[in-house]
Amino acid sequence: MQNILSENSVIFKMKQRFAILLLLIMSQMTVVWAQEESITDPDSSGVVKNRLLPTSTPILLFSDREESTKEKKKQKKKKERKNFYFGERTSRNMIRSSFRDQTTVQLFHTTARTQRVDPYIRDIHWYDSRSKSIKNRNFEPSKGQLLHGPYEKRVNNVVVETGMYYYGTKHGRWLAYDGKSVLLDKSHFYQGWPKDSRITYYNRERKEIERMTPIEYDLEEGNFFHFYPGGQVAVIGEYRFGERVGLWTEFWESKGENLVRKREIQYQPQPFTRNFRPFIRAEWDKEGNLIYRNDG
Repeated sequence: MQNILSENSVIFKMKQRFAILLLLIMSQMTVVWAQEESITDPDSSGVVKNRLLPTSTPILLFSDREESTKEKKKQKKKKERKNFYFGERTSRNMIRSSFRDQTTVQLFHTTARTQRVDPYIRDIHWYDSRSKSIKNRNFEPSKGQLLHGPYEKRVNNVVVETGMYYYGTKHGRWLAYDGKSVLLDKSHFYQGWPKDSRITYYNRERKEIERMTPIEYDLEEGNFFHFYPGGQVAVIGEYRFGERVGLWTEFWESKGENLVRKREIQYQPQPFTRNFRPFIRAEWDKEGNLIYRNDG
């Protein structure tokens, strides 16, 4: 009887020690998880390391006849060199797809040169060599190449779209046709910016930009930018079909290499979303410390 009691006592003590050890392990894991959460929390600091620098306005070139004439002359000279566009060697590519009795062929050129994409342009067109398709978002040099040069789309051997790309952005005149080769639409771009885009200046002669608003078919479409007088970006957001969508970010005016977020406003995820009211998602002070957050 005494042996049984002593064995039970030993077992009880072992269970007790095991429970204490388990509690200690769990408490340490909780601390680690808490530390990881604080590190990975994207709102813990409003400081943005990758600073967007101001750019000279491309819209001026549309109204500048002299620059337009120079560009046309350059293109005539470069046409003499096969598969060279805007001074860049390109590779000719083709994508063929079929659906029922309809065959679609896309003819285009790409450049293998590593090119930094314009951070102000929303739609960057590139060829995904893995999926054998053309995409216009989230360009990754390791997965594909930027479209650069002439583009043509045919449906059942009838041309339905033609245009030119400049390092992934639409450039120059783009034409769209129906199945009977009747012109449906004509649009103009300059390195991704629609010709009708609006731009305001602090000083036009010095090209000190205040706001850049992309316009297509009389509606805001693309990335919007507002700058401080010194050139630093003040507001970034996106328009779709004339509606503000997604997250709009305001920045403090600051000195140095980094930007500091001031406020983020959450707009509707898609245009014309019913019963959606924009709200302030987060705010930071001038040092980048989080002072308010609302996850909706």
